[in-house]
Amino acid sequence: MSRPQDPIQRRHFLGTLLASASVGAAALALPIQPGNAKERALPAPGGSEFEAWLGKIKGKHKQVFDCPAPNMGLPLAWARVFLMTNKSVGASESDVTSVMVLRHNGIPLGMESRLWEKYKFGEVFKVDDEATQTPLTANPFWKPKEGSLPLPGMGIDELQKSGVLFGICDIALTVYSKMVADKMKMDAAEVKKDWLSGILPGIQIVPSGVLALNRAQEHGCTYCYAG
Repeated sequence: MSRPQDPIQRRHFLGTLLASASVGAAALALPIQPGNAKERALPAPGGSEFEAWLGKIKGKHKQVFDCPAPNMGLPLAWARVFLMTNKSVGASESDVTSVMVLRHNGIPLGMESRLWEKYKFGEVFKVDDEATQTPLTANPFWKPKEGSLPLPGMGIDELQKSGVLFGICDIALTVYSKMVADKMKMDAAEVKKDWLSGILPGIQIVPSGVLALNRAQEHGCTYCYAG
């Protein structure tokens, strides 16, 4: 479902990140004013929401999956396989924790179909419909139709029901929402606000994907590159 990432896009991402950082952390954060109930508060390193999310990492068998790209949904399949095979060798469900960190190009996996259609995520993040070879306009991994994915139980909602923890990178949300806003001639702060309102239920905004990967490993997770 995905095409190889364009090196020009990588340079654009880094250039936008550096440009934002050059005017200070406040510009990078694009803070949101309280008011709308759908708005999500931005996390901060050491913040209570982020720490509470990390505190859910328990058990003997713990793995964090690094998802920097959609990669045809394979990161989700690997998380499912991790749960299935632990069960097959006798590990109890309470002794297994799987963590999925959506960062860089992997962030659209954590956002609702409304945003995929409105902001053309299939084009932006190079995610195609395998049957038509055209950019997807909806998130195929959230509440998928039965039989639409190669492995049963690999939908994000299904993985959450199995205890998988999902985090999504705030830095990537900030940078990519600005890139898309610039292209569509929209206000960057308003676009990010919209993106935050469309993060799928149960997914935790983390200060950055790389920080979340580090902290998950400090909490005992082994690392698996899922890009």
